[in-house]
Amino acid sequence: MNTQPANLLLSVSVLAAYLIMCFGIWRGTLARRRALAHLASGQAGGPAPVLVAHASQTGTAEGIAVQTADALQAAGVNVVLRSLSQLDQATLQSSSEVLFIVSTYGEGDPPDAAASFVAKLMREPIDLARLRFGMLALGDRAYRNFCGFGHHLEAWLLLQGANALFARIEVDRGDSKAIAAWRHELSHIAATTDLPEWQDLPFESWTLRKRTHLNPGSQGAPVFHLELTPRNAAGKDWQAGDLLQVQVPTDPQRPRDYSIASIPADGAVHLLVRLEIREDGGSGGASGWLTHELPVNAMLRARLRAHSQFRIGANTTRDLILIGNGTGLAGLRAHLRQRAVQATGHAPAPRHWLLFGERQAARDALYAEELETWRQAGLITQLDLVYSRDGGEHRYVQERLRAQGKQLQEWIASSAAILVCGSLDGMAEGVAEVLREQLGDELVAQLQQEGRYLRDVY
Repeated sequence: MNTQPANLLLSVSVLAAYLIMCFGIWRGTLARRRALAHLASGQAGGPAPVLVAHASQTGTAEGIAVQTADALQAAGVNVVLRSLSQLDQATLQSSSEVLFIVSTYGEGDPPDAAASFVAKLMREPIDLARLRFGMLALGDRAYRNFCGFGHHLEAWLLLQGANALFARIEVDRGDSKAIAAWRHELSHIAATTDLPEWQDLPFESWTLRKRTHLNPGSQGAPVFHLELTPRNAAGKDWQAGDLLQVQVPTDPQRPRDYSIASIPADGAVHLLVRLEIREDGGSGGASGWLTHELPVNAMLRARLRAHSQFRIGANTTRDLILIGNGTGLAGLRAHLRQRAVQATGHAPAPRHWLLFGERQAARDALYAEELETWRQAGLITQLDLVYSRDGGEHRYVQERLRAQGKQLQEWIASSAAILVCGSLDGMAEGVAEVLREQLGDELVAQLQQEGRYLRDVY
């Protein structure tokens, strides 16, 4: 019997089956690759994601943005969370819905986190006709240009052809009614009335353990060093640069933020608080209560707040130029205390150049012994103390910085970072002007974008 035809037929059948299997595998692989490409581009068969974009100075807008994104995601909405500094023209033009949560600081200025967005995008026309947006503008009615940056950003968006999803919502220092209105609009976007509640950290009980008057006899208002400990220490952690938000009994709906002057290894939160004197001669509600009315060992309500715009971030091993005045020394002190703890772990150790300004050396040399000890130990490589009422060639830190422009340029060329803490009017604005003079606008913008120019100003 001739078996060749049968064998040939069997061989052809096996080959055909093999080819069919290979084709199936190839088609399945191609389909998987296409699916992965869709997922990477945010087009995985569903609606385009809602972009939640924030610009924060002290972390409030960023916190609300995180809560917004979490609430929408819990309701099944695809969400992308970004800082304004991470946005570019292509992202805006490819987005269909964007929720902006932006702060204003000073008299209508954008927060530092929005500086690159303003410089790169808001100077040129962009076609945003397909974009719909919601605007939550944060501000303080004590300032003339309340929510000024939110107004400016909204006007620019409308001018580019974008359309508002709903009327702008303005928040005056955390007003709960405005936040409720924002959540109501989010429920429309999520098509549900059952959005999860904000998971904000609650205020808790803390104890004022110590209060020390640091500048008796000063021509300026009294400054106090405070030490506070939580009733429940479990889980209480913070980083240099963070804030303590204090609830004042006379106005619990308007908590006050204070730069923390210590690190967890100190065992307590240290604050540096100046008594505010009003035009009528009375004391500020929060500062008066903390510096005079609240008894030592009494309880108060407070909570820790992360301040990502003033944390060390990627600057862990970089040289630091620390610039501040008055109670702004608090935030700089925390970073120096953290570097003192880490000093033995780095070889060579990073350099630290501190420029600090106050009124008189005889009365206002805040933490003078500690700073001198650090200088002698080599933690502070250069210490420039400037006192405005003592005369001399340079009365303010920005003047001293300008006079040392060449050194500033050398430190920045060696990858140093700049941290500024203290008053916005005068000091911080003056320092910014000097930086632009000595480094150029482009390099200053680059430092901000790289996180090498950080500010905690008020």
